[in-house]
Amino acid sequence: MTAPANYLAQLDAWKAKRLANLKAPEGWLNIIGRTWLETGTVTVGNGEDNDIVLAAGPESLGTLTQSATGSVTFVPADGSPAITVEPDKKHPPRFLLAGLLLEITTINGRNALRVRDTNSTAPDELEPLRYFDVKPNWRIVADWVPFETPLGLTVGTTGEIDTEVEATHKAVFDKDGHHYELIATHGTPEAPQFVIRDLTSKDTTYPASRFVYGESVTDKTIVLDFNKAINPPCAFTQFAVCPLPPPENVLPVRIEAGEKRLA
Repeated sequence: MTAPANYLAQLDAWKAKRLANLKAPEGWLNIIGRTWLETGTVTVGNGEDNDIVLAAGPESLGTLTQSATGSVTFVPADGSPAITVEPDKKHPPRFLLAGLLLEITTINGRNALRVRDTNSTAPDELEPLRYFDVKPNWRIVADWVPFETPLGLTVGTTGEIDTEVEATHKAVFDKDGHHYELIATHGTPEAPQFVIRDLTSKDTTYPASRFVYGESVTDKTIVLDFNKAINPPCAFTQFAVCPLPPPENVLPVRIEAGEKRLA
């Protein structure tokens, strides 16, 4: 399958959307804190005497209590009604207080408080993203091969937290004399996510990894467009925990396509 006739225009539109998503209120640029939660009650706010000290917001935002079962209750300091949420890994509960968006994220059954400053200027300060020149031949139509049984994998992260994932397929293709069998470790059936690292990580791309999302998935094929290889969230904030590539996805070649390191 060759690239579409309007491929360059489509890619430009994709890059514009990519940048807009990063700068959006739910992007990665406005996060100002992330703290693991334990059973019990902690105080939260901008004041130095809080258990969780935030970089913005009122001196006292409120108290946060995690129960023994993992539910989380926030009692605002301004007298507003208490908020109780049940953590959900795929859809982190969130609530807005004093211009701060508080989210309860979950990794390996452990909860963390992640805080976004809705008034942050960081989105406006982001430098333009840098890309390699477009390489249409790095838009690959690969075989989409299911494993006979789902493959259980332990995936490391930038936060030094091992996570357990279940892989169901691999993308198989040959290019320039090299054979590739890349495992999708995250994502959805419609957009499987491949965490990769290639030799450009030594000097040009983000050292830990890049992400590529599969497109046009059928029961036999999948499109991998390495011109859309992107930096992981941890390239933009210290408060993200990003998966590392499995050994199969660490490649002994330079893939000079997609997003480069931040300037």
